[in-house]
Amino acid sequence: MVKRTRFDDSDCPVARSVDAIGDWWSLLIVRDAFDGSRRFGEFQRSLGVAKNILTARLRDLVAGGVLESVPASDGSAYHEYVLTPKGKALFPVIVALRQWGEAHFFAPGEAHSELVDRRQGRPLRPLAVQAEDGRTIDPGDTVVHKLPAD
Repeated sequence: MVKRTRFDDSDCPVARSVDAIGDWWSLLIVRDAFDGSRRFGEFQRSLGVAKNILTARLRDLVAGGVLESVPASDGSAYHEYVLTPKGKALFPVIVALRQWGEAHFFAPGEAHSELVDRRQGRPLRPLAVQAEDGRTIDPGDTVVHKLPAD
């Protein structure tokens, strides 16, 4: 088996982020956590992922501080997985992936899920990257600057 390349010491924030999340299963677990899943069985039923893979991904997400394992809210002997503040900070990433998928992977009129504002019952405005002054910017408006260590 080929050993996975690690990026946890990379100077690129994108590489470190991808390293922390791991793979598509991890992002789908985080998505399901935002949608209210908390127990192993809920994630397993929703995703249809093998139990050994789910166990490994949940363990990695807990070790990485994205999820926390807590006693079950109903007082049973089970435990639940809840998003930490670090995990909740992934919300814009999940929304961006969802909106990108809606725009590029569904034919007009094709059935799909939609994320809506709970209070208004309306779809979210498309995410936009903005400069500090509020201007919407695209990739051509940016450049990467390397920051030296302190």
